[in-house]
Amino acid sequence: MQENPGPPHSYGTYPYPPPQPSWYVPTPRGARYDHLARTPAAQLWRQVVGTLVVAAGFFAVGFVVLLAGMMLGTILGIPPPANPEQISGDPVFGMAQLLLSLAVVLPVVFGTVALVQRRRPGTISSVAGRLRWGWMLRCAALAVLALVPGQAAQLVTLAITGEPVDDFFGWVGWAYFLPALVVIVLLVPFQAAAEEYVFRGWFLQAFGAHVRNPVWSILISSAVFAGMHGYSSAGLVDVFLFGAVMGFLAVRTGGLEAPIGLHVVNNMVAFGLSAASGQLDDALLQDQVPWQSLAGSLVQLAVYAIGVLYLAKKRSISAYSG
Repeated sequence: MQENPGPPHSYGTYPYPPPQPSWYVPTPRGARYDHLARTPAAQLWRQVVGTLVVAAGFFAVGFVVLLAGMMLGTILGIPPPANPEQISGDPVFGMAQLLLSLAVVLPVVFGTVALVQRRRPGTISSVAGRLRWGWMLRCAALAVLALVPGQAAQLVTLAITGEPVDDFFGWVGWAYFLPALVVIVLLVPFQAAAEEYVFRGWFLQAFGAHVRNPVWSILISSAVFAGMHGYSSAGLVDVFLFGAVMGFLAVRTGGLEAPIGLHVVNNMVAFGLSAASGQLDDALLQDQVPWQSLAGSLVQLAVYAIGVLYLAKKRSISAYSG
């Protein structure tokens, strides 16, 4: 005969323990991407402290990785750089150090969103609260297509102005190119994504928590993004325009998928061409960029932006949180 287990335990009005409050504050419904940080916990000090943490992490983590790379290079017998502006005497090893020093910033951004802003880390990826992988892959394919008219416009401009185009192409051999290709394929996606999460993710949303118009967030983040590069004159304009268009697409498509797609493709092609022609050192220095490259960038960005907006409308990609 089964004994009577008795009445269930009572916790106030609940038959079971009451649900514990979540650390994360709820995501605002119907919010634009740059307004996802407009939560009940969106005090100004959180944006200031979070920005300082992201900036400090950007430099500190990168410095640690570069320092560790220098020590590893000494152990492996890699020659020191002949130029003080270079990272390593081996351009492929130097590229790996640079890319990894940027890629490891990703956990810093996610951690700051979670601990300082008390938001779910996925909300910095998109209005869906996660990275929309299918949409990002379509954007990456579109980026490859937009690269063709962009490169054509650059080459035509160079030819019209009488500048040589042979410097952009070359072949150094598989022995040099293959190790560089492995590093590019493994690390560039994380490096490019990390930059997008910092400049089109954190900055857009941190400013957007207190600014209604996204134009100011886009312009400020683009200026900071350009300032973090070592280019001069035309190169800075090029990077600023890239940042501004990517910020615009992040807001209009509700996430970082479109910016990441183009950033990854651009960097893979840029590093790949430099490695194939044996000019990887010049690519890492980020020095002079011919002004004719602006023509190619403008065409590529225009084709890509129009294509993304068309595809987003056709596939009903939401720009607002559910």
